[in-house]
Amino acid sequence: MHSISQALATVQPDQLDTGDTAWLLAASALVLLMAPGLALFYGGLVRSKSVLNMMLMTFGAGAVICILWVLVGYSLAFGDDVKAGLLGDPTQYAGLGQLMSPDSNGDSTYPLILFAVFQGLFCVITGALVSGAIADRARFGAWLVFAGIWSLVVYAPVAHWVFDFSSGDHVGGWLANRVELVDFAGGTAVEICSGASALALALVVGPRVGFGKDPMRPHNLTLVMLGAGLLWFGWFGFNAGSALGASQAAAVVFTTTLLAGAAGSLGWMLLERLRFGHATSLGAASGLVAGLVAITPSCGSLSPIGAIVMGLVAGVVCAQAISLKYRFRYDDSLDVVGVHMIGGLVGTFGIGLLATAAAPTGVDGLFYGGGVDQLGRQLLGGGVVLAYAFVLSGIIGVAVQRTMGFRIDEEHEVSGIDLVIHAETAYDLQHTTSGARHEPGGLPGHGLETGS
Repeated sequence: MHSISQALATVQPDQLDTGDTAWLLAASALVLLMAPGLALFYGGLVRSKSVLNMMLMTFGAGAVICILWVLVGYSLAFGDDVKAGLLGDPTQYAGLGQLMSPDSNGDSTYPLILFAVFQGLFCVITGALVSGAIADRARFGAWLVFAGIWSLVVYAPVAHWVFDFSSGDHVGGWLANRVELVDFAGGTAVEICSGASALALALVVGPRVGFGKDPMRPHNLTLVMLGAGLLWFGWFGFNAGSALGASQAAAVVFTTTLLAGAAGSLGWMLLERLRFGHATSLGAASGLVAGLVAITPSCGSLSPIGAIVMGLVAGVVCAQAISLKYRFRYDDSLDVVGVHMIGGLVGTFGIGLLATAAAPTGVDGLFYGGGVDQLGRQLLGGGVVLAYAFVLSGIIGVAVQRTMGFRIDEEHEVSGIDLVIHAETAYDLQHTTSGARHEPGGLPGHGLETGS
């Protein structure tokens, strides 16, 4: 009688590379880890009466998106193009049953069903990012409906444009193949897309009660720091995993990701120190994320020194950008716009300036003698994704608002969304019967909002 391992060994095609497969398995697990990391990060940033709801928005969106991705999302993103590089065939890989056989892998050195899962986890973390813009005030059911529709209508088409490369008889997306946009791991499809979607949804849902007046400081910076650390750890799977193999390219991307995160944290803290006389833990965590956001599209295009420059610039620019919500009166609760949209634009456009052909993507930017051609491609790609995500997310948000209502009642928002929506609270020490909406002392949001 053959053992299970012997039986499985007989169906493995010769072209599969165990190193590439092992790395992609590990990278997928690292990207999955980013979801609870984000839940901790976001959970610490909100007020104590909203912690569980904020974390559930990440876990709930992840559950919905995983199912929809398998049913049709992957096929929309990576199926054969049906028209002008805009969308994949929704039926080609529906259910992923077609990828169960080793024969489906073609010339790939890793199982394509694993690639499908890896890409699906990108959609999960992108959708979860959007939730930070509407913290404290959204109906949980309405959010899940929005996240599901958004994953198919907004994310999947953008992923097709950016990530689906043509090969052999397969025709992919227009930005990757016609425009030749460089986006190694998702500066457009993940960062700009989530930030623009967050802005649209924040405008649809409206500001929190007391926005701009009441202190809305993070309730637990320990959770924020822990979440940021898990995000940094998971980001190596996100970026280096996008090399799709255990290779020199993965090693270079791993290095640039490490350096940009460190530089982003230092840049944000330095600006805090110069402006306000002190560096904060919140600034360190936020700068870390800003640096990682900016390096996401550019991690395969920069030298180590370029990655440091990119991270520093992103840390400083994003630190300044978070105050825009007070100037323009949109309530982006957890600064998804200021960090992810702006950081994604910095990283995407920065490729056109700082890219070097010595890096894995083999493209020279303006500062390396490459002229303005690549910069133009990056500007076009970033601008199109921003506009598409903003408009379509706004339409979906308005539709959900009008059909089932997106916003919880004001009295429930004031008393605490955890208790009202989920019938539980994060901390037993909290007085759940209190109707006060003021948190003890301190400044709202990030450390750089002083005087905003």
